[in-house]
Amino acid sequence: MNLISKVWLRLILVSGCVIFADQITKYIIKTNLALYDNIIVIEKFFNITHILNPGGAFGFFASQSPEIRKFIFLFMSSVIALFVLWFYKRCAADFIFLSYGLALIFGGAIGNLIDRFRYGKVVDFLDFYMGSVHWPAFNVADSAISVGMGILIYHIVFNKVPDF
Repeated sequence: MNLISKVWLRLILVSGCVIFADQITKYIIKTNLALYDNIIVIEKFFNITHILNPGGAFGFFASQSPEIRKFIFLFMSSVIALFVLWFYKRCAADFIFLSYGLALIFGGAIGNLIDRFRYGKVVDFLDFYMGSVHWPAFNVADSAISVGMGILIYHIVFNKVPDF
């Protein structure tokens, strides 16, 4: 298998696994847990709670009209996904660890984009809290994006990115 094939196979496998895990967990939540119901996993720390997030990360833009949210999130998610693909193509052969991070970001973006097209909102269900301090609920796609962003930030901070 040549280098180009390996590079794209890496993106397909990593992103594909993220999208599959994200969509299957969301399907399980939607079919087995009514909206706003929860399952206590670790008392006073972690619940599985079925939530539909109309906004972005941390409920960003949640109070905007559905039309504005749809435009912003569908457009921006698509632009970001295309940018990640472009950046991936430029660095995947020489920056393998970075390419994994970008593949995680791409898979997470596509996972949440699928929800926005299907429901107009994103299915979230991982719900962590301590006392009155509550982290906004999230999902597998959000987790992949966060890990991918951590890898990307590491590469930026330590100047391990390709020259453009």
